[in-house]
Amino acid sequence: MANHRQERINEDAKRAISEIVRELKDPRIPTMCTVTAVHITPDLKFAKVFVSILDSQEVQQKAIKALVSASGYVRRELAHKIDLRNTPQINFVLDNSIEHGTHIAKLINQVCKDSDE
Repeated sequence: MANHRQERINEDAKRAISEIVRELKDPRIPTMCTVTAVHITPDLKFAKVFVSILDSQEVQQKAIKALVSASGYVRRELAHKIDLRNTPQINFVLDNSIEHGTHIAKLINQVCKDSDE
């Protein structure tokens, strides 16, 4: 039962944090910034927020720095949006899984084209 509760809290936090990130007015954060997952510890003290940014490495690093600097604001807004005993301390992490998936798809397409020739 606790596992179901943990999943529900993670999904609620993901929805709320993605809305908060979209509303941030920092020019370093691109519009193609997506919250892909949130993992909150069972004691609700820490949250690891995975963010996917479809842009260059330089823009990604600047965006992560901007999100880290705004983590206090995001935490305060999260406290207003979802009702938890403790509002977790937020740690933003760059998620490269989407980029990795597109790279793998390109490699597969290239192999298919080479085998057709």
